[in-house]
Amino acid sequence: MRKMQLVEEMIKERAVQVRKDKDGDNYVEIPEFKPGDTVNIGVRVVEGEKERIQNFKGIIIGRRGAGLNQTFLVRKISNGIGVERVFPLYSPMIQGIQVLGHGRVRRAKLYYLRGMSEKKIRQKLR
Repeated sequence: MRKMQLVEEMIKERAVQVRKDKDGDNYVEIPEFKPGDTVNIGVRVVEGEKERIQNFKGIIIGRRGAGLNQTFLVRKISNGIGVERVFPLYSPMIQGIQVLGHGRVRRAKLYYLRGMSEKKIRQKLR
């Protein structure tokens, strides 16, 4: 069991190193966040030969996995339609994560937010 944890740590450090190499001086540590928090995620988008940063601002619905395989689900409402996206935590396509606000929730997975309007979601996360 201990060997497995050491291997996981080595893989995690390697993933962080790849992100540092890709970002160079712009490398930002991954902040602590949990379900219910509002985050702004800078996602690298490659269009042909050009690369740009596109922001995805939403609420963390849940986290899953462990170590290098950890992912998180973010939900936002765009033009009245709910959009959910799963991000790998240690992916080089993520340029940065900024926590905008913390929500007070009592569950690990917030799937019940899917049926609510923006106003009701704001009231729930207070």
